[in-house]
Parts: sequence; C-alpha cells; structure tokens
Amino acid sequence: MYADNSTADGIRSSYDVRGGPLQATSSPIPRGATAALIAAMIGSMVRESRTTVAGRSMRYLDAGSGWPVVLIHAFPLNADMWRPQLDRVPDGWRFIAPDMRGFGPEPPANPRPVSLDDMASDVGILLDHLAIDTAVIGGLSMGGYITFALFNRAPERFTGMILADTKAKADTPEGLEGRRQTIALARAEGATAVANSMLPKVLGKTSSARRPEVVATVRAMIERSTTEGIVGAVEAMMARPDRTSDLPRISCPTLVIVGEEDVVTPVADAVAMQNQIARSRLVILPQAGHLSNLEVPDNFTLALGDFLSSNL
Repeated sequence: MYADNSTADGIRSSYDVRGGPLQATSSPIPRGATAALIAAMIGSMVRESRTTVAGRSMRYLDAGSGWPVVLIHAFPLNADMWRPQLDRVPDGWRFIAPDMRGFGPEPPANPRPVSLDDMASDVGILLDHLAIDTAVIGGLSMGGYITFALFNRAPERFTGMILADTKAKADTPEGLEGRRQTIALARAEGATAVANSMLPKVLGKTSSARRPEVVATVRAMIERSTTEGIVGAVEAMMARPDRTSDLPRISCPTLVIVGEEDVVTPVADAVAMQNQIARSRLVILPQAGHLSNLEVPDNFTLALGDFLSSNL
C-alpha cells in the first residue's frame, strides 16, 4: 500500500534522491514494473570492513557501487539484519550498513554511557572516512531514532531519508517503564532472556507462526549482543527527545515504511510522520511486524528500490 503527499493543486513535486534537479509531475510514480525492478537488482557481494571511530573499531557491511545509502540497524541487532537488502542492491547504488556501539561481533571496549547523538556522530565519522559528503540515510526502529539525531546535527548530508518501523515521539511513561524492565532483565539474566521477552513483540503474528527461520535469525542476533550493549542502547533510547517538531523541516525525499502487524511502532505512528513530511511516501507491508525488512525481505527491498529509482 502506498500513499504520497501532494501539493494543494494535486501536482506532486518530484525530487531526485541523488541530489539532481527538481522536477514536477501530475501523474503517479510508476510502480508496476516489479519484474523490471527485480532485473535491476544485482546479486551483490557483501564486503565486510572495519575502521576506527571515536577510538573504537567499527564494522560496516558494504555492497554495490554508486550513490550511497546508509542503513542503520534496529535494537538489539546489528548490521547483519540488512543482509537481505545488501544481497540485492539496485544497480547504481551502494548500500552501507554499520554496527552501532555495543553491537556486532566485537564487544564494546571501555563501556561508558552512550547517547543516540554519539551513535549519529559515529555514522557521520564513518561517512567522512569513506569520503561521502551526502547520502540517502535511514534506519529501522532505533536506526530511525539515530537517523533523526543525525538529521538534527547535519541535515545537509541527506539527499533522502528512510524511516522504517520507527516513530518521532519520545517514549510514554509506560514505554519508559518497559525499557527499565528490559535493563533489569538484561542485567539479571542476559541477552537470551531479552530475546525471549522481545521476540513476541518485534515479530509480527505471521512471522511468529509461519517463518521459523526469521525467528531463529533474530534470536541469534539478539543473543550475540552483550549486556553492556543492550543496557547502553536502552538508556540512550530512554533519553531521546521528541522529534515530532522536526518532521516539517525534513525537506529531502523520504520513505516511511512500516509492517502492517507492527505493534511496537504501529501503522498509526507511520501515518502521523508521513503526514508531516512534505516530500514523503508511505508504504505499508502486509504480513510483517516491527522487523519488516527481515520478515518480508522481498517486498521491503522492492519498496526501497522503487523509492530510490523514482523522483519523489
């Protein structure tokens, strides 16, 4: 399901996510060429690299060649969650997926309090290391929160934005209490207990019932996380500000994408964000929950490719 914001006269402005010239069109973006989009996807070889960021080793995955797209992972996963998209990068694009602090195969060195601004800064430093000035930047869930933090720091770096299964609002009192319980659980029983608690929430009912391979993949990623990484990220998310007032300032083309079965950041949150971002498109993915890129990877990848190939 798609929705596009339009101007009052019905003419939707069109913007090139590669930073090209502005255009205008009175007709919808063509999206029927599924076969053409699949044909344009290349069987990408995923490269794994490391660089030093803020005194620590940062791993990042990299596939394709062309205009950069930065994909920031959810909590408490790592860059490997983006492998379904890294394996099918549209021709002319380069996908880059970094591990955030405390996540990935290397445990955090000298754990200390971390903020989402710190994580956003890490993404900016990685882009500097790769000699990338501007890119399409986005993330899923916590990755969306980090995207907002980076946009607040450096909006000029965005030629496009991806907001997947995320929200602009700060946590409610009930949400904060849930995060405190996650911290207590992680400290008392470790990552396996966190996985047991989170899986029924982050996966949609369809995936929980019919996709045991997705359940196993997500469980394995959560269980590889350290207690320090989990606690640090939860504390960072608890401290994040409400970004709702920033939404009208987003002037780049934006894809808002959400699983229809997402109970963590439901469709209503995605609709509310898309309604306040002028140059935006909303995609609702059936039979997917909070981790939509893993639950319905083909449909997520096609929606992402359609967004990148269009002049929204």
